[in-house]
Amino acid sequence: MVKQHSYCQLFAAVFVKDIKLAFRQRAEIINPILFFLIVITLFPLAIGPEPGLLARMAPGIIWVAALLSTMLGLDKLFRDDFHDGTLEQLIASAYPLPLTVLAKVAAHWVITGLPLVLMTPLFALLLNLDSSALLATVFTLLLGTPLLSFIGAIGAGLTVGLQKGGILMSLLVLPLYIPVLIFATSAIDTSTLSLAYSGQLAILGAMLVVAIMTAPIAISSALKVSVS
Repeated sequence: MVKQHSYCQLFAAVFVKDIKLAFRQRAEIINPILFFLIVITLFPLAIGPEPGLLARMAPGIIWVAALLSTMLGLDKLFRDDFHDGTLEQLIASAYPLPLTVLAKVAAHWVITGLPLVLMTPLFALLLNLDSSALLATVFTLLLGTPLLSFIGAIGAGLTVGLQKGGILMSLLVLPLYIPVLIFATSAIDTSTLSLAYSGQLAILGAMLVVAIMTAPIAISSALKVSVS
């Protein structure tokens, strides 16, 4: 019981620390939202304001914008801890590294993914999404953006020790994002036809459960390789 309590304290301490650091460097919170908003705004200007066309393209637009926005802060997920030596101490400590990694990924999602989910109704209005498609969009982002954070964190762990590793990280994680993108956009497309999209949501949910169970272990191994 004492050990479980200390594990909870560790998770909370790492999570709160990363959230506080993000609020001190507010660009980490503002930049993904601004990028998402800019992309959503530019598409109607580029392809025209025709409502039917915007509604058909909206799922892909929203999800590509969300994917790219989530990647903005991934490069710094472990880099600051690597440079100041904190990461080596976390690896050498008696506490399980996957738990620390899980807390950092959760903080990253709260900083980058959750604001996108909360602002989805505003973005949906810009793209003429109906109410059923809006609900599907919120559900897919709620399940899919944590997946993006977990997958991206694996790439961030592998490239943390490299100078200018952001480009390499993008090349590593973008192919792994494709299944999430396919099932998420498929769910939104299906909802616009007034059909059930619970199957796609179930697949995204299953992928998220698998990611929560396995990704922290993979990220921890990647960090140990990078540090060594």
